[in-house]
Amino acid sequence: MVSSEHTVSDSSALTGWYKSSYSAGDQGECLEVATTPDTVRVRDSKDKQGPQLVLSPSAWADFTSYAAGE
Repeated sequence: MVSSEHTVSDSSALTGWYKSSYSAGDQGECLEVATTPDTVRVRDSKDKQGPQLVLSPSAWADFTSYAAGE
């Protein structure tokens, strides 16, 4: 499968990040997700200025479906 995913080195300018409702408190092992019509961005909640993974909405849907065991 050919992938168009890539990383972005500076996520500081992006807004609208959401942490999973499954994340428990301040344990520090969380991912945050921000969506736009064309991309889904994922970053480490402990490193907000660090790199992020950028996926297409269909790739994100495939991942979440797989992770949920569907």
